[in-house]
Amino acid sequence: MEERSSILLESGTNELEIVEFLIATNRFAINVMKVREIVKPAPITKIPHSHTHIEGIIELRGEVLPVVDLAKVLHFPPSENPEHDKFIVAEFNQLKVVFHVHDVTRIHRISWKQIEKPSQMYQGLEAQIIGVVKLEGQMILLLDFEKIIADINPDLGINTQKIKNLGNRERSQKKIIVAEDSPLLRKLLQDTLAEAGYVSVEFFENGEDALHYLQSIADTGKDIADEVQLVITDIEMPQMDGHHLTKRIREDDKLKKLPVIIFSSLITDDLRHKGEKVGATAQVSKPEIGELVNMIDAHIL
Repeated sequence: MEERSSILLESGTNELEIVEFLIATNRFAINVMKVREIVKPAPITKIPHSHTHIEGIIELRGEVLPVVDLAKVLHFPPSENPEHDKFIVAEFNQLKVVFHVHDVTRIHRISWKQIEKPSQMYQGLEAQIIGVVKLEGQMILLLDFEKIIADINPDLGINTQKIKNLGNRERSQKKIIVAEDSPLLRKLLQDTLAEAGYVSVEFFENGEDALHYLQSIADTGKDIADEVQLVITDIEMPQMDGHHLTKRIREDDKLKKLPVIIFSSLITDDLRHKGEKVGATAQVSKPEIGELVNMIDAHIL
C-alpha cells in the first residue's frame, strides 16, 4: 500500500478499488480510499474498561491509534493462523483507526454497478454490510466501517446537538435532493435537516436514482432551478457513486447549475481534489452536520 497514490482511480469513473481481506474463511472488503497502509501486527497496549471490540492501542509512526478486532465485531472466532494476521490502518470521518483482520489477499478494481445492496431479508437497519460484490464465483461483503466505529463510540457519529445550538430557524420550502445509501443516515439526515428548517427533502438510495429523478424533471422542460435548489450526495453508494453523480450533473446542460454538496466520510486533505475535479460546489466531511447546514444556508438561502 506504499504505492497507494499510483493506484487511485480518476475521479468520476464510477469505479472503485477494494482491499479484500479475510475474517476466518469469509471474504470482506474495504474501499482503498479509506486505507492509509497495511502493516504486520504490532504490540498492543490493553486499555482497562475499553469497549469489547477494542483490543487496545498501538503506536505507529508517532501516532497512538486504537485497534478494532473485526472478528469480535462480526462474531467470528479468533484467528487460527495469527502469523497471517494484518493491521489495516484506515482514515475516514476525520479519524484514524486500525482494523485487525486475519489476512489481506488482494486489491480488486470494480464498478459500483457490480455492488448489490444487501436485502433486508437477511439484514436489518442494524447490520454492518453496505454491499455485496460477486467476483469469480465468490461473494465479498463490503463492510460499513462508519457504523462499526459509531457502535463503539456513538459520539463519533453525526451529532445533532450542533443543529439545536443554532436556535429556532424558519422553515424553508427550498427543495433538496439527497443521495445516501444508508437507511440509518437517511433517517438521521431527514430529522436533522428538518430541525435546521429544511422540510422539503427527497431521498434516494444511490446516485443513479437521484440522477434519473433530476433528468426526469429537466425532460419536462421545466427550469431545474425552480424545482430543485440543491443536491447533497454521499460518495460510497451501490450503482452510482457521488463523484460520478456530480460529474454527470456538471455534464448535463439542464442540470449543471445545481449546487452539489458532497457529504462523505472520505473528505480528507488527500482526497478533496477528487470532488473538486468533478465540480462539487462544496465538500463536507461526516460527521460535521453543522458545517453541512452552514453550506446549505450559504448556497440556497
